[in-house]
Amino acid sequence: MDEKHDSGLLMGPSYLDQAPQKHKQASLGQRLGLAFYFLCVSYILCSVFYRSLGLFGIIGLPDHVGEPAGLAACDAPPFVTYEGETIQWQPCGEINEHPLECGSIDVPMDQFNDSNSGDKTFNIPLIRLRAFNATQGKNLLLNPGGPGGSGIGLVHRRGKQLSTIVGEGYHLVSFDPRGIAASTPKASCYPDSDVRQRLSRVRSKDLVADSPEVFSWTSNFVRACADTMGDHGPYINTPQTAADMNSILDALGQEQMAYWGFSYGTILGQTYASLFPERSERVIIDGVANNFDWFGTSIDQEMWTDTDNVFDGFFDKCIEAGDNCALAGFADTKEEIKNQVLAFGKALQEQPVNVYINSSYYGLVDYEMLFNKAIFSALYKPANWNEVAKLIASLMKGNATDLFLQYGDGDGFGIEGEGQQFVLLNDAQTGPEHWPQDRQAILNATVLLAESSIFGITEAPAVYQKQKWNLAPGHHFKPGHAIETVGPLLILSTTYDPVCPLKSARVANEAFKDSRLVEVLGYGHCSISVVSGCLAQHVRNFLYEGVLPPPGAQCEVDAPYFLPPDEQILLVAEDDDSEEGRLYRAQLELAQEMEWPRRW
Repeated sequence: MDEKHDSGLLMGPSYLDQAPQKHKQASLGQRLGLAFYFLCVSYILCSVFYRSLGLFGIIGLPDHVGEPAGLAACDAPPFVTYEGETIQWQPCGEINEHPLECGSIDVPMDQFNDSNSGDKTFNIPLIRLRAFNATQGKNLLLNPGGPGGSGIGLVHRRGKQLSTIVGEGYHLVSFDPRGIAASTPKASCYPDSDVRQRLSRVRSKDLVADSPEVFSWTSNFVRACADTMGDHGPYINTPQTAADMNSILDALGQEQMAYWGFSYGTILGQTYASLFPERSERVIIDGVANNFDWFGTSIDQEMWTDTDNVFDGFFDKCIEAGDNCALAGFADTKEEIKNQVLAFGKALQEQPVNVYINSSYYGLVDYEMLFNKAIFSALYKPANWNEVAKLIASLMKGNATDLFLQYGDGDGFGIEGEGQQFVLLNDAQTGPEHWPQDRQAILNATVLLAESSIFGITEAPAVYQKQKWNLAPGHHFKPGHAIETVGPLLILSTTYDPVCPLKSARVANEAFKDSRLVEVLGYGHCSISVVSGCLAQHVRNFLYEGVLPPPGAQCEVDAPYFLPPDEQILLVAEDDDSEEGRLYRAQLELAQEMEWPRRW
């Protein structure tokens, strides 16, 4: 492991000693009320605050957050506004003995033209995980990707691990972007969930045979999106969200941006750094998408550059793992195992397997469930390859129940609503003006997309939607070259990322002056999909000291593939409280449990 830098690991005065002062107008009664609240509630229940915002059920809270006895006897905690900030924060829980605060801000519907907004706004929910030693203005903004991922959910689920990696010198701040998750108004193409369930399904199993139906259905879909969202619809896009990040910074009383964005969050990070280079001091983009393709008219085939390489890597590492991979006993070489899995998938196309649990829960295991849900989502997280191999092996031996129970509901990515479509389609150059092709030409384009990877067919519907999308442009942003930011960007990528290839990271490296790229020599989506102490040290050095890695920097992966989860943990003893031990456990937990929104 590289030489340690202790700047992010200060263990000085407690949080109470470091807490910023409230506005001078705060009364003694308010302060006593806050103290009483902490005395009467040992754990502030996050869901109490969220119920008041109508969010309960949207964000899955950690299992350890429970409702303390006697909570009803305590008054709701008062709002707190810290010196230098304008956000009204309310305590909403704790993670690993670090206080959580929740709040929100209102932002103009159109950040770039006040006359378009009138009195229309978006409400942006905020969450902050306080660090023990961060001073005022030391906030690191996080975005989990998507588009459509909830920043609130990210901090709840993974704040503990991320704070361990970042250290105690930065508060972690995240938000639900405009139109996403708990922000209001929320992007939707349907007035309610019942209508969505009834109208959102279209027959699309066969790429060619179902093309006429998908083409016509999409015309109705895009009209419903426009009608449902009204004036707000066009402004659910990345440049507007980047401007919202400035509003968050201003409300935090922070001049310079510190940011770590994953997956689609790299599009947001690149867009922010392009629009506001003078405020981009510490920007990290991790698992990088091509900004030029994203905002252009072309079909993004670059994202599939290494998808099949990761698929091959799954079988390669399986053979290396021997008995630790449940599929290794099926053949002697990775090619033979891969061919058996592909052949089994082809058989599922011809005859799906029925699974019956009870009268209210049954269904089919088909090709789509095996490949597009189970295997494709597993490519993101190599730390879970051991478990996925068990499910596939069990299926091929005749037990389809286990895989069905794991993937029978949802798409393997855990995202709801149409926020992803709004952002993707509003960002790009879409609609008949840029896509004048007829249905057959669109079909030909989707066939090329499907041929770029065995998983490429998962994005075929987006091609039809790009051609049909008819919302007026809500931004005029175009990516540029030779962008000089106040602080160079730190760019992170694995060697083989299933949807954000190293190739795209190199494009960003060339677009931003003096930026540096760190390649993690492994598989998986974003650097946090693997364990690498070297990578964690580069992040620390950059955030606290502005130190960039040398050109061509590479980091090894520290944990082997296909070890069972309990054995991986045992590689570092639970009572090992060394810095290396804490970082290892935090990275491993992230690698195993990170829930990636959809594709990007």
